Amino acid sequence: MKPLFIGDKKVRIPIVQGGMGIAISLSGLASAVANQGGIGVISAAAIGMTEPDFHTNFKEANKRALKKEIQKAKSKTDGILGVNIMLAHTDSIELIKTSIQENIDVLFIGAGLPLTVPKLISLDVIKNTSTKLMIKVSSAKAARIIYQYWSDKYNIIPDGIVIEGPLAGGHLGFKHKELENNTATPLSEIVKQTVKIAKPFEQQYNKEVPIIAGGGIHSGKDIYDIMQHGAKAVKMGTRFVPTHECDAALNFKKSYVNCKQNDLSIITSPLGLPGRVINNDFVNEINSGKQIPFKCSWKCLTTCDFKKVKYCVAQSLYNSAQGRMDLGFAFAGAKAYLIKKIQSVKEIFSELILAYNNIEYTQIGKRAISNIS
Repeated sequence: MKPLFIGDKKVRIPIVQGGMGIAISLSGLASAVANQGGIGVISAAAIGMTEPDFHTNFKEANKRALKKEIQKAKSKTDGILGVNIMLAHTDSIELIKTSIQENIDVLFIGAGLPLTVPKLISLDVIKNTSTKLMIKVSSAKAARIIYQYWSDKYNIIPDGIVIEGPLAGGHLGFKHKELENNTATPLSEIVKQTVKIAKPFEQQYNKEVPIIAGGGIHSGKDIYDIMQHGAKAVKMGTRFVPTHECDAALNFKKSYVNCKQNDLSIITSPLGLPGRVINNDFVNEINSGKQIPFKCSWKCLTTCDFKKVKYCVAQSLYNSAQGRMDLGFAFAGAKAYLIKKIQSVKEIFSELILAYNNIEYTQIGKRAISNIS
């Protein structure tokens, strides 16, 4: 595998661990991935739920918890660390600023078009920070809109693009019918389209715009195949949940190990977005339209009308992360059913690298024979 370069930052192994919330990927998982040469990512999504005053002071609790986790991760690794931030959260800008103040290596910004982010953060801050800003999108069109807007308005561009395809877990940027009928544009095609869109911006700004591909990446072969379409790295979330180092409870990890292919389904979350989950009794309840009692003492999501929704997605996700699967559910990618055991992060990296290298060596051998012939 060739290293990933994001500006002046060199990532030895081109694997980015997905930022999974709530309280799934914190300092434990992120530092373990960074120690193996990839990018370990902390999810900032409602991260303050781990703090005692979250319900009364959620913005400060989120900032405090994020600082703690970044500092914990840095104490455990000298590798590359990132933070994943959803623009859909009402305090997303504060969390972006906090991450930059803590000198995080890479920021992954998604769940919305970050058109005005440079203005809200300050252009001076962006131009002088060592933190790299990556955008997360589900289409080449969205990438083009963001890059063109930043270029026209601010004379800068994001440092790279993460493409999340239709096989990813969690909230998805595709239509419900596309996901159910498997008619959404494949990840490989979105990557190819995005590579073309990035070219003129690379030339204009004289910098590489790395494309990172995520959604349905499970094996070394998956990594090799998507890189043939122009991806410089992959993002993997689901594969790293059932690891010893993952910050979630054991019951949460077991839901992945016990998952079968027909256990995976698409739900509509309170955000109005489709999401891929592992079926359980709680999922059956919300699918039936049952009202799950909750009290919203804060509005954490800009698109959530807490007076109308049937359940609180943040509380449900936090419950499941604590192992209370009867009160929540697990987001998961389409290949979660391939997971059969809990492993260490090191074991997963070794498997992925070995499989990738075997394929690459085989292809090199085939090309050599072909040239001789």
